[in-house]
Amino acid sequence: MNGLIHNAVRRDLARLSAALHPWRDGDRDRGRELERAFANLHRELTHHHEGEDAHVWPFLEATGVGRDLLGEMEDEHAAMSAALAGTADALGTLARTGSADDAAAARASVERTREVVGAHLDHEEDALEPLLRQHEGSAEWKAVTGKLRHRSPGDAGSFFAWLTDGISEDDRAALRGTVPAPVTVVLARVFGRRYTRDVAPVWRERVRS
Repeated sequence: MNGLIHNAVRRDLARLSAALHPWRDGDRDRGRELERAFANLHRELTHHHEGEDAHVWPFLEATGVGRDLLGEMEDEHAAMSAALAGTADALGTLARTGSADDAAAARASVERTREVVGAHLDHEEDALEPLLRQHEGSAEWKAVTGKLRHRSPGDAGSFFAWLTDGISEDDRAALRGTVPAPVTVVLARVFGRRYTRDVAPVWRERVRS
């Protein structure tokens, strides 16, 4: 599941960068749409990282992973939090003004955030995923994943609607190996309607001429 979430994050940041260029000067409506879509990504990524901080890092430390590596992960989370906050501010400004200059500034912020976030995701996948795979199937790891997946139906629905929006066939197959397809479909379609209504259309909107 971790890799699927990472791919969804990369996907949304790429979508956001593409949506900011070209830009129709004065398009505040589009600015507000992108601000809303980014807020959803920001919320999902923050939830993901808070779960890692609270549950995954302590689990890894208990299994003997050194504090140096975990400290790097914590520092990268802090750097990502700052980058995401900067992008949220830039998109907030764009939503208020709709100006081409602010769109360019927002896109530059998104590219900085992509760099910071991408470096962390790559680092985590290279350094920690092999360690976590050693514990797959253990009672201790199952307890951790149970805590990570504990969400209200509404939150879970929004999560799966977001995760599967534009998901690749390989990732969809991997998801089916983790969560039964009927569960994913019901959660996304029934409880993920807010995402489907308010966020998904943003990514299908072409820049207005």
